[in-house]
Amino acid sequence: MHIMDIFQNAISAKATFISLDVVEDTFHNFLKLEITDNGKGMTEEIVKQVTDPYFTTRTTRHVGLGLPLLKQNAERTGGSMSLESEVGKGTRISAQFVLDHLDRPVSGDIPGAVVLTAIANPETGFAYSHTKNGKRYFFSTTEAKEALGNVPMNDPIVYRYLQEMITENLNEIGVSLTS
Repeated sequence: MHIMDIFQNAISAKATFISLDVVEDTFHNFLKLEITDNGKGMTEEIVKQVTDPYFTTRTTRHVGLGLPLLKQNAERTGGSMSLESEVGKGTRISAQFVLDHLDRPVSGDIPGAVVLTAIANPETGFAYSHTKNGKRYFFSTTEAKEALGNVPMNDPIVYRYLQEMITENLNEIGVSLTS
C-alpha cells in the first residue's frame, strides 16, 4: 500500500516518469524501497513537514498518513526513511527495513501495484527494478509498449500478461511475493 500511495502522490504531482527500485539482501538483512519521480517536487518547507500525520497539502482531508506511516513502519523495524525533493525536478523517497523483523509489513503484490498503476496511467512512464542478493530483474513500460506494438497498455489482456511476466521473472531471481 505504501508503494501505491507514493505512486498516486507522484501522479498527482504531474510526474511523467516514476521509478521503483527494490533491493532485498538476506545476507545483510535489509529491504530497501526507493521511488523516484520527475513531478513538480516540494519546497524545503513542505519536505520538513511531510512526515507529520497532521500535515497535508490536500484540500479533501485534513491528515496525510502515507509518508508518516511509511516512516513509522521502517523505523519500527530498526530501519529509516529519507526524502529528497526539489521544486520543478521531482522527489526521491527511500525506505529501508530490517528484512526479518517481525514488524516489517509484508511486501504484498508489487507486480500488481506496478502494472495496475501503469495501465491506469498510460501517459506516465514506469520503471521497476528488483534485486535480490545481487540478482536483478528490470521492467519498463517503454519496453513493454514496444513489445506490445499496437495493443494499448490498458487492454484487459495486457494486465494479466504483464503481471504474470513480472511475477515469473521475480520468481527466477528468488523473490517471494508472499513475504
